[in-house]
Amino acid sequence: MSTTAETDTHTEESRRAALRGGILGYYADQFDIFVPIITLAPAMIYFEPADTSKSTAALIAAAVFAATLLARPLGSAVFGYYADKVGRRITTMVAVAGFGVSTFAIGLLPGHQHLGMGAIALLIGLRFIGGIFLGGEYATAVPLAMEWSPRRRRGLASGLITCTSPLATASIAALSLFLLSVIPPDGVDSAYVQWGWRIPFFIGGLLGIVLFVYYRNNVEEAPAFEAAEPTGSPLRELLGGRHRRDLAQVFVLMTGAWLLTNVAAAVLPSMLRTEVGLPDRTVSVILLVSSLVCVGTFVGCALLSQRVGRRRFYACFGVVSAVAASTCYVLLTTLGPDDTVLATVLAVGVQTTTISMYGPIAAYLTERFPSAIRATGYGVGYSLALVIPAFYAFYISGLATITGTALAPVVLLVVGGLLVALGGALGPETKDVDMTTGGAADPEPRP
Repeated sequence: MSTTAETDTHTEESRRAALRGGILGYYADQFDIFVPIITLAPAMIYFEPADTSKSTAALIAAAVFAATLLARPLGSAVFGYYADKVGRRITTMVAVAGFGVSTFAIGLLPGHQHLGMGAIALLIGLRFIGGIFLGGEYATAVPLAMEWSPRRRRGLASGLITCTSPLATASIAALSLFLLSVIPPDGVDSAYVQWGWRIPFFIGGLLGIVLFVYYRNNVEEAPAFEAAEPTGSPLRELLGGRHRRDLAQVFVLMTGAWLLTNVAAAVLPSMLRTEVGLPDRTVSVILLVSSLVCVGTFVGCALLSQRVGRRRFYACFGVVSAVAASTCYVLLTTLGPDDTVLATVLAVGVQTTTISMYGPIAAYLTERFPSAIRATGYGVGYSLALVIPAFYAFYISGLATITGTALAPVVLLVVGGLLVALGGALGPETKDVDMTTGGAADPEPRP
């Protein structure tokens, strides 16, 4: 009896350790992804020539963000392969160390005054390298955490992991608000532009080191990986084997998800500054409020999916996104700098009806693939769909000739929502899949 009790205690401790690792890892991942959008935006003049036009500056900012997104599929494919072959734990450790170093290195970069256009090239290059390791982190740490989670708790576990995305955004917004208040970005020689923006990047780098130590000392390999039957190349099995249709369905859903994300996370903050006319500090406050609200909606959506099913959740949520998010965005375009309260309410509406769909995504994507290719399937399925939405700035530029600049993002919101609904409807129900046996959802959708 004592041996059984000790085994059960050890198993429960291992589950909690893996879940904590997944939570911390996802937080660090999202912190490093979104830190340039909020923290670096007021200091981009440090990297740009003095005569840079607004349109060129917007394209540079988009390139900095897109560099990470475009690198993530590569990282998820490489690290996912090794996670399925040699284990989730060791590949997670390599990934978190890699993005920690690359993020810290960005905080040391010289600006245009010292390197000219080479400063922007280095910034984009390091973001690309960091994106490879970030793609590796979520392709390894999240499946490891979900494989340790009991079936009935997977929705909650998923919500606790993914809600750290808006929590990371809130952390960055709060830190930026403090820095902007203490050392305002008043020109290229101001303290914020010269060194203040570096502080969040140093914090992001340290998060990677902390995670490395945590996984080395606390996290064990999941039994599902140990029990998985050997297979050939996970990537070949995913792209050309019997699971290619599963990947295609996930690709449709995640393409929609990333279109929604790019508008809510990248376009919306810029729009609040340029179209509504709000100052940087006010935008930081709005992002802080909306992010804190989203922490709750992420968990709520994850729990809802556990009750109604992942398939029904995504089919319905996509329709809600297409209608509600686009309506809130259109109303935002009618506001001015004096409409701060209403702008906050509508910005919260845009974000909660778009990015909240990520609440159950950690559970859904890991349930979607068997353990032998789970890390590869999760990572590639999550990140391959990044490629098309990564060029959102160019789509908006083209659509602006038809709809006008202010309303162009609305088209992406509608398209993104409909793709999420379609992707969800095409897939099977997954919430009752037994992942401890290496299983995955049935390949055909069920009514």
